[in-house]
Amino acid sequence: MIKISMHFSILFFALFISSCNFFMKNEQDQVTASGRNAENMNKPNIIYILADDLGYGDLSSYGQEKFSTPNIDKLASQGMLFTQYYSGSTVCAPSRSAFLTGMHTGHTFIRGNKEIQPEGQFPIPDNTNTLAELLKEAGYVTGAFGKWGLGFPGSEGDPVNQGFDVFYGYNCQRLGHKYYPDHLWSNRDSIVIPENRNFANKVYAPTLIHEKTLQFIEQNKDKPFFAYVASIIPHAELAAPEEQMEKYRNKFLPEKAYDGNFTNDEYRNGGYEPQKESHAAFAAMVDLLDKQVGEIMNKVNELGIADNTIIVFTSDNGPHTEGGADPDYFNSNGPLKGFKRDLYEGGIRVPMIVKWPGKIKEGSKSELISAAWDVFPTVSEMLGLKTPKGLDGISILPELLGNKENQKQHEYLYWEFHEKGGRQAVRMGDWKAVKYNVFKKPNAPIELYNLSNDIGEKKNVAAQNPQIVKKMEGLLKSARTQSSVFTFSQKTFLAED
Repeated sequence: MIKISMHFSILFFALFISSCNFFMKNEQDQVTASGRNAENMNKPNIIYILADDLGYGDLSSYGQEKFSTPNIDKLASQGMLFTQYYSGSTVCAPSRSAFLTGMHTGHTFIRGNKEIQPEGQFPIPDNTNTLAELLKEAGYVTGAFGKWGLGFPGSEGDPVNQGFDVFYGYNCQRLGHKYYPDHLWSNRDSIVIPENRNFANKVYAPTLIHEKTLQFIEQNKDKPFFAYVASIIPHAELAAPEEQMEKYRNKFLPEKAYDGNFTNDEYRNGGYEPQKESHAAFAAMVDLLDKQVGEIMNKVNELGIADNTIIVFTSDNGPHTEGGADPDYFNSNGPLKGFKRDLYEGGIRVPMIVKWPGKIKEGSKSELISAAWDVFPTVSEMLGLKTPKGLDGISILPELLGNKENQKQHEYLYWEFHEKGGRQAVRMGDWKAVKYNVFKKPNAPIELYNLSNDIGEKKNVAAQNPQIVKKMEGLLKSARTQSSVFTFSQKTFLAED
């Protein structure tokens, strides 16, 4: 009996050890399969989708009535929709600089669209602290897809020199006017698209960029990643694949025809090609953007990483009026005054939606006054990292998590625009001050609006509020530092005085 008992004891012990090894191995396999250990689970993936010139009223979740954006609306229903969120600037490059550096256009280095020929824009300096560098140092794989505009190929401002492991798309925002380009950039390599040569429109660049975006997400599903998806849609020119055009052809009559603005030499260098169906093309482009957002959402669901992925959707500035665009027809700026290149609300107040499963309340709305330069400190706090000194942004993490009582408020928001004779704006609470032509008339009186009862900035109340005007005038001077590169008198490729 003793021998039999010992035998069974030894057998039981062996089975127990084997079972433990099995479960431990199975658990290790699961960790390997997901690629996420306990440390990485505290590092959510971040997908930041930046539309190009999409107005405050261009989404059905923000009031668009002529067409719908069901996927972006779904994103809003699953997250938080912001009603008082602002872009970094009213044009492309400085808006992106403000987002990536956490500084507004009175401090961030890139403050305007300054061209470098033959391809690219003035570079952001090497010593700039970017959001991509912050995340890379925190263990993230970083990728940028779409339009860059912050440094010509090979410069210190090249995306691969500013914290991005992977870049695919347009380095130059001027060449990004073309939806059928003859080349794109993959890291430091120029990728020729022979099908689009000799004025042929065969390969639609946003489709190629979208495919690379999905590929990046799939390849890095097992580790924390940051995908900066800087779409060129719906920036001018107005062009969409035929299958998209068919969906909207003859639905927005009378159509608006556009004759184009280029010579043969300029065709691939920033000019816009003709478009006989501008209304249909615009709706088709926004529809395609919405479809791509839906495919990104589906991809993270399919990969099983949706619960640990933050998806942000916003725009770089207000709606444009170029290349045949008709923002009045579509009410693209909603109730707001102004368009791209304006510092009235229509030029800078933009949609912003954030989804973070289990963290952000579904279907919630926020009236927090916030801006693109808040993203950097928000991500920094979220990851428990030390925020660099000198940022203009504040963390909006408490607002996202529903802790409104702990949310810090901006003393003010500031913008400056270095074209059209120079423009400045500041928002302080419900008050909004706007000043135009500051280069020629630096002492000209400011316009003052109370956004709480005049969101359309129709009634200038400066004369009735001298103390507020005095405060705003002080902020217009103190909120900025001088730039030797970007001045209020500068001219650009398309926006000369």
